[in-house]
Amino acid sequence: MHYTYQTENTCASQINFDMNDGIVTNVKFTGGCNGNLKAIPLLIEGWPAKEVIAKLQNITCGRRPTSCADQLATALVKASEEK
Repeated sequence: MHYTYQTENTCASQINFDMNDGIVTNVKFTGGCNGNLKAIPLLIEGWPAKEVIAKLQNITCGRRPTSCADQLATALVKASEEK
């Protein structure tokens, strides 16, 4: 299933991804730090959402209480709850 998540308090404004049977694919960030946000999707492609959440949840960016990685974890939690 395809999901779109509007981020909060990050440079990236949106995250699009697919999740089928708990497996995360096709992650794409809109905006944000170009290099980092190209790397994250490559590193987690095909991972179970639970593992991605465990690795990325609660990562902060500078003085912000969140980060693009943390926002992806939040998006995956919400998508998992919708299911």
